[in-house]
Amino acid sequence: MLPEFPVPRFTYLAGVALAALTPSPLLAEAAGAPPGDYHEPVPQDIVVTAPFERNRADVLSPITVLSGTDLAREVRSTIGETLQRQPGVSSTSFGPNASRPILRGFQGDRIRILTDGIGSFDVSNTSVDHPVVINPLLADRIEVLRGPASLQYGSSAIGGVVNVLDKRIPRAIPDESVHVDMIGTYSSASDQWFGSGAADLPVSDTVVLHVDGSYLDGDDLRIGGHVLSPTARAAALASANPEVRALADLKDRLPNSAARTWDIAGGASVITDGGQLGFAVSHYDSLYGIPPRFDLTTGEGEAPRLDVKQTRVDARAELDLGTDLFEKLRWRFGYADYKHAELEEDGAVGTQFFNKGLESRLELAQAKRGIWQGAIGGQLLIRDFNVIGEEAFVPKNETVQYGLFTLQTLDWGKLKAEFGGRVERTDVSSNPIDVSRRFTTYSGSAGASYEFLPGWRFGANVSHTERAPSAEELFANGPHAGTQAFETGNPNFRKERSFGLEGTLRGSGRGFVVELSGYYNRFNNYIFDRQTGEVEDGLPVFQGMQADARYYGFEAQATVTLARFGDWKVEADGLADYVHATIPGVGPVPRIPPLRLLGGLNATSGLLDARVEVEHSFDQNRVAPLETPTPGYTMVNASFGVRPFGEGRNKPELLVSANNIFDVDARRHASFLKDFAPLAGRDIRVTLKASF
Repeated sequence: MLPEFPVPRFTYLAGVALAALTPSPLLAEAAGAPPGDYHEPVPQDIVVTAPFERNRADVLSPITVLSGTDLAREVRSTIGETLQRQPGVSSTSFGPNASRPILRGFQGDRIRILTDGIGSFDVSNTSVDHPVVINPLLADRIEVLRGPASLQYGSSAIGGVVNVLDKRIPRAIPDESVHVDMIGTYSSASDQWFGSGAADLPVSDTVVLHVDGSYLDGDDLRIGGHVLSPTARAAALASANPEVRALADLKDRLPNSAARTWDIAGGASVITDGGQLGFAVSHYDSLYGIPPRFDLTTGEGEAPRLDVKQTRVDARAELDLGTDLFEKLRWRFGYADYKHAELEEDGAVGTQFFNKGLESRLELAQAKRGIWQGAIGGQLLIRDFNVIGEEAFVPKNETVQYGLFTLQTLDWGKLKAEFGGRVERTDVSSNPIDVSRRFTTYSGSAGASYEFLPGWRFGANVSHTERAPSAEELFANGPHAGTQAFETGNPNFRKERSFGLEGTLRGSGRGFVVELSGYYNRFNNYIFDRQTGEVEDGLPVFQGMQADARYYGFEAQATVTLARFGDWKVEADGLADYVHATIPGVGPVPRIPPLRLLGGLNATSGLLDARVEVEHSFDQNRVAPLETPTPGYTMVNASFGVRPFGEGRNKPELLVSANNIFDVDARRHASFLKDFAPLAGRDIRVTLKASF
């Protein structure tokens, strides 16, 4: 029986949060966005992840929006793999089942993964072997914000925000007696079947019920060569230990990478012309393996499986205020009970992780006054985290964080300006070691853009951000089987500070669109982990440290229409991204993705579309001490889609894609497991998406 969580303070603060941030019962009478065409998708040039809807061209920092056919083609079982081909995005790639996005080289507690503006309440920020409990299969739309615009969502969003939007809390009333969305995919690389279905049932003119579920079942991942990287394989072949030499022969399949995941949810909304009020309850269950990180002196390597469960409650309300001061009130609330057990190879329960989280967010969108529009808001986050077992690398701890934020915009037409600010208080405490830390952080950004030619706009912004250390960074001190590391933090860490500059250039004309951005961040008290070369409990020691750091890089993307004939359109697109990160006096920041180029050709019509693309990741030789270089790779992908009944959100679509066609051995430098867990080999995927 799993232990109970003694959390009297958590329960008390949860009650306070609900009392303070729950809107008036009047919302039940006028509760969402005004009903529109249920089947009409939100245009990709509209950004939903903001206190008020904005056009992408008006947002200073780069934003990626993935929806519709693009999302169906890219969707994978993890959010990291789903987004890994977007500008400025890489992935932790800790095997095929635990993959978290990396934005501009930032990961962990420097980016936020959200579902409809609220956190995922998992422990994926604690360690790269833990999953993000957000299911991309059920996503209707994914938005990625990079740069200062993400500060609305907390100081831990300094690197960016990934917001996954779904329909679990309905936003509109279907015009059918019941509306059904379905998607199913088969992937040959892991003989994996996964699919999801959702149904919305209107029970009156203002009330709609929702139910959804998904299921995934896959075998060990097929890879494009040997399990060990060339460097690790050479070390294994040079060993006098026959068990180590035998590791060099492992190939074709990635050991212990199978998975089985399912989830289910139900929700309801009351929707009128004046607003909406809705809720959802969901349960997530997953059992998956972590590929072993072999010891090249003994030949041993733990191969744990993670048994993950989460039960979650969400609520959302919107109210059209219609006053001279405020136009709309938005409220989001989420609470989740998460736990996972790390299972030994014989099935015995090893270390167990428990996390209870609550987050509430209230936004007031100001009425537009001439050139001025803005929003103010407040946010509360409570987290109670515990680890039990021989490898409990962090003591039981609690985090309480609350903040106030604002975003203000000015629009003179050719000239647009934006100002944002956030003040945040974070209390982090651990009773078992009798340590409590309090931090007050102040963050702000300001910027402007100018249309110097029709369709061409240049922008620049400056930001100051502060981040409180996480509980793991403060209190870690023990072995962690998942990452195969002995992790140590420092309870005396100070808050992290950053000064940032960013420039953007967006241009469009007849048949082309171009977006460029360059950024620079200077950190004080930057927190990072450094491999010391020592070994404790049979594991390499990674020590948390604090120093200055410098990040700079760029992102570029462009689309050009090459030809039009009939209803066909042929386009070429490309992207490039690069990050350079250094800790002066120490060396490169660990696990920074290398320069990447990706180019593709699209041919689309009402019934058919086709795409071929080539991605090249360069060698990464800028490595931290005791970190190994990573060879580059070139990967070719192709896809073909058919819509037999024409275009439309309510029409079925069949997608067939071939990924890594030439079966190359590809490894991501940002992965802890890059020397022991390559990416998938040749993968043929068939996806059917339908709505009715």
